[in-house]
Amino acid sequence: MGAGFFYSYHLCWSRPDVRTLLGDLEAEGLRPAHPVTGRAVLVSLDSASPGSRSPVTREQLLDVAGLRRLPEIGFRLWSDAGPDLLVRVRRARPGVVALDFSVGELPGPEREHAVSAIRRTVGRASVLCIGFVVDRTGATAATDWDSVVIEGAAPLDVWPDTVAVRDETAARHPQLAVMDAVDMSPWKVFGNAVLGV
Repeated sequence: MGAGFFYSYHLCWSRPDVRTLLGDLEAEGLRPAHPVTGRAVLVSLDSASPGSRSPVTREQLLDVAGLRRLPEIGFRLWSDAGPDLLVRVRRARPGVVALDFSVGELPGPEREHAVSAIRRTVGRASVLCIGFVVDRTGATAATDWDSVVIEGAAPLDVWPDTVAVRDETAARHPQLAVMDAVDMSPWKVFGNAVLGV
């Protein structure tokens, strides 16, 4: 993944969830269809062929991104302004899927548009979204965000722009439990850029 990122964590992931996510992202100006070919592009995440690309139809993307057969997939999203970013969909824990958006690949204005668009998309899925992390520079890339957001574990040595977790997760985490947060149902939201997300 690039330096900056937006991670979100979701329960009960399936093909209909992928369809809803892609529809919401498209409404926000982030599209899985290549601007010239109109096809989605899968990106290899394995070490044998990192970054190799395979064009697929939208239906094929919906099938593989539901993770029925694979533990993770990568694909590209294009913004209306032109630049694209990598999205990785992966099983973070049993019953929890993580969506990793590499927003650090984008120039400043496009990155801010993408962060806002992804945040609004996550907000529409808030019942199934158990939390998210925004780090525009990637300063916290070494943090075990899966443990923080899912389990309320793992220490925070460096803070991201924003981290949002469910109330019960914040209460379990030694640092988040004693920090001030903004309530944005169903999450407690922490960080310097809470209001800007």
